[in-house]
Amino acid sequence: MRLPVVGWIKTYPIRYLGPDLLAGLVVAALAMPQSLGYAAIAGVPVLVGLYSIPLALIAYALFGSSPRLVVGPVSTVSVLSGSLVADLSGGDPDRAVAMTSALALSAGVGLIIGGLLKLGWAAEFMSRPIVTGFVFGLVLLIILGEIPSLLGMPPEQGDVIARAWSIFTSLGEITPLTALVGLGALTVLFVGAKLAPRVPWGLVVLIVAIVGSGAWNLSERGVATVGEVPTGFPPFGLPGVGLADLGPIVTGGLALGLVGLAEGLSAARLLAARGNYTVDTDQELIATGAANLGSGLSGGMGVAGSLSKTAAAERAGSRTQITGVGTALIVMVAIVSLAGALSNLPKAVLSAIVIQAVWGLMDVAALRRYRQIRRNDFTSSTAALIGVLLFGPLYGLLAAIGLAVLGLVYRSSRIDLEIMGKVPDEKAAWGSIRDHPERRTYDGILVIRLDSPLFWANATQIADGVLAEVEQQDDVQAVLLDLEATSQLDTTSVDALERIRDRLATKGVELYLVRVFYMARQVLNRSGFVESLGEGRMWHSISAGVRAARKDLGINVKARPQLPDDDDMDERIAAERESPGGYSDINEDNRRWWQ
Repeated sequence: MRLPVVGWIKTYPIRYLGPDLLAGLVVAALAMPQSLGYAAIAGVPVLVGLYSIPLALIAYALFGSSPRLVVGPVSTVSVLSGSLVADLSGGDPDRAVAMTSALALSAGVGLIIGGLLKLGWAAEFMSRPIVTGFVFGLVLLIILGEIPSLLGMPPEQGDVIARAWSIFTSLGEITPLTALVGLGALTVLFVGAKLAPRVPWGLVVLIVAIVGSGAWNLSERGVATVGEVPTGFPPFGLPGVGLADLGPIVTGGLALGLVGLAEGLSAARLLAARGNYTVDTDQELIATGAANLGSGLSGGMGVAGSLSKTAAAERAGSRTQITGVGTALIVMVAIVSLAGALSNLPKAVLSAIVIQAVWGLMDVAALRRYRQIRRNDFTSSTAALIGVLLFGPLYGLLAAIGLAVLGLVYRSSRIDLEIMGKVPDEKAAWGSIRDHPERRTYDGILVIRLDSPLFWANATQIADGVLAEVEQQDDVQAVLLDLEATSQLDTTSVDALERIRDRLATKGVELYLVRVFYMARQVLNRSGFVESLGEGRMWHSISAGVRAARKDLGINVKARPQLPDDDDMDERIAAERESPGGYSDINEDNRRWWQ
């Protein structure tokens, strides 16, 4: 486990300190009101959102590979955490806080283990369209959950249909003053962000609401407020949960970590593309895991890289992770000195802050783009969205991941067999005759290229397709399979090749394999396929395989493109066979075979 901070802190330019600390102040102004709202989404006291920030930022500064990414509570992790805790806490507020911190710790441990085992590639299973749909669905759930608090209506738990129906049937129970406060705050947030985007409107609205609520005694006028808030920090250490909770905490924590990682990596990669540097995915797993450990041990909730906070830091001139350290210090001061003032904060204002923070995550433009470019991506995105709405965040996430895996297997299993040919009297490379009709095939020889990797999911279809192509051709004496698209083989693939070989043998047709990668050849050797296929049946290039087939079978080529003169065919084949199985580094034109 390495500490990237050791590398950059030694050469830290002192001139960066001012911009970094100023950016830290800007991020704190944005992060504090958002974190209060995200804690409410997670079903825990609002101060838990602030507890989550300091150690998480410091931990990421030590372990993160991105110089500018800002971590903290985010909407996706918060709503998923809230849905898990609601099922596990049984309505006990203290247990809800403990379970929330335990989920953060579980996510942290899982991410660190994943990073140490170099499992960063697993994050790619959630494709961008699926993440877009998943987040869109979460935002709709969040907004539906915040509308009752925004308007002073009775809260409603349950699925999206129950929540929507409750809002519709409770319109007559709106509290006018609460609705005025909530909608007024929401209007200021949206209009302010449009007219003066650099102003921390969330903090402005928060301060005005606290002062106004205290001055006009809004809590006595029917406006619900946050209520009593403890000051200072909670005890540092492990949350009080029992062994019986370990199973759901581990599984829930892994889901939490995966969702947070997907959001954080998106932000980190976007920054890397702008700044012309790279991020280490495995190191990001470790860094995000360490941030969650810091949050969980300090009584906080799950955290992840935040695009909105990172964008604010970037606009403010952030250069390094000193920005995060500065934000952590400011939030610590706020927890000690200002937490008591939060008791007067109207819950409607908190809901307005949450709605404005997540509104932009509903990426309609992306859905429109997916539909325009590729309908399958649009279908995946909308399916993930609907899955979250119908089944909730956790099962919606599992459905989204399952959908991604199914989509990967489906696309990989779709076969495309190309009949290969060459232009007469030219040394141009072999290619599909479908793309270039001027290419010609050879009498008695059928060259078939597999345009997708041969593996267990498509092995049967490929075998059926190859045999069907042979049936459609006249007088085929030899079939050459081009396996250039297949880097590795599995047992099912070998079985499919054996089936092709045996079926062709019953028709008197010989099988040759060309352009087989080293790892695939190793599997074929271990399986005994190479020995049963016969000597001289695997070649490094199509041309070499065609020459061997013509020599072995005595095929007479008529009115077809000419390979090098037949007079020197014996010498060429003899030279090529000096390498076991006909493999060498170059082909007949002194080019690498893959060129």
